[in-house]
Amino acid sequence: MSRIRSMRRYGFLASSIGVTCTAALALAPGLTGSRASAEPASATGSAAVPGSTQSLPLAPLIRDPGPGGAAREQGLRRTDVRHFSLAGVVWDDPDAELHGTVRIRTRSAATGAWSGWQDLDTHNADHGADPGTAERTSGHVHGATAPLWVGDCDGVDVRVRADAGSRDPAARPVPLPAGLRLELVDPGTRSPARGAAAGGGGISAPGREDTERELPAPPGGEPAEGRSARAPVGPRPGIVTRHGWGADESLRERGFVYTQKVKVAFVHHTASGNSYTCAQAPAVIRGIYRYHVKSMGWRDIGYNFLVDKCGNTYEGRAGGAAKAVLGAHTMGFNSNSMGVAVIGTYGTTKPSSAAVTAVARLTAWKLGLYGMNPLGKTYLTSGGGNLYQKGKSVRLNVISGHRDGLATDCPGQQLYGKLGTIRSAAARYQGR
Repeated sequence: MSRIRSMRRYGFLASSIGVTCTAALALAPGLTGSRASAEPASATGSAAVPGSTQSLPLAPLIRDPGPGGAAREQGLRRTDVRHFSLAGVVWDDPDAELHGTVRIRTRSAATGAWSGWQDLDTHNADHGADPGTAERTSGHVHGATAPLWVGDCDGVDVRVRADAGSRDPAARPVPLPAGLRLELVDPGTRSPARGAAAGGGGISAPGREDTERELPAPPGGEPAEGRSARAPVGPRPGIVTRHGWGADESLRERGFVYTQKVKVAFVHHTASGNSYTCAQAPAVIRGIYRYHVKSMGWRDIGYNFLVDKCGNTYEGRAGGAAKAVLGAHTMGFNSNSMGVAVIGTYGTTKPSSAAVTAVARLTAWKLGLYGMNPLGKTYLTSGGGNLYQKGKSVRLNVISGHRDGLATDCPGQQLYGKLGTIRSAAARYQGR
């Protein structure tokens, strides 16, 4: 195999990420104004406060008539729970779909006021590890809704109702999955003191990076589809490291799992709501991380990267931002791909221009490292999913939406509509 030759390289510049108190902001280097990443005063202590998860079984509320009738609605209302900021519903079988609706309302810990009812995204089975992989078959994986960020709350009311399954009002509803539980996640806080002691920082920022590298040609001498023989690489963007957003590394499985290359970047939304502030984004990510690992049974957070509404980019699954880390984001297409999730829900809400730009800059760099043209197309082999059978070779855009690989609404119509803009901008950042 021909050797890949780096023409120019960045070093890695690490610096501490700042946190807030109630009266002021301490900004992370390289982030200013509205793009600052900060947290409440509770995060500024000398030691991080660990997160926690409360797992509460749901109870039948309405049953089908007759002996042993199945519960067509389950739920609970609790006002005695510990503080939490993110909520979701899980069930036993990861292959079982929840045909119905999940609605939740929460009580603010600050004001005591109850929110209105909000829907949880129940179509979350298309996320996760590929079928047959060690992560998928670990015996710890559960089905789940997408998690919802609700802010600091101390009361909850949830209702899960099965679809009727037929227009006939006398028809029995589709049964709800077994083992329904409400997961209430406290993301905890992070400790900047721990970072200083370790000599590490919160941001890996641009220094010098590959701007052009030679790629091995396939048999016949022609460059592979979607690649050029001399591929440009976009500048590395500033990336908030796992340490920077406060990842508790004891949660995830030890070690890392890699794929061969990165041929496709799948764009997602987290479907966790848009009520968060950019100061809260690290806490949102800690909550999603804990939900993916402790509630859903994954080895680590599923996404390789996350982007907030202010355009800050965060390292996701551990293993090295520049490396081909195997994620759990697009079931059946995790091999030879990466997943980047914009934090929020973008079915009807437009993503910010800062977030769109951040995705373009990230993909220009990461895809460029593996010789991929953001405007190109390539092939991935399906590992099995709800749209393509296992073993099928699927032609995809190098920058694709989650829905291009599976039958899903993700990344939401408004974000999906920005993929053309992202592709064009990423190509420009690569100097094409």
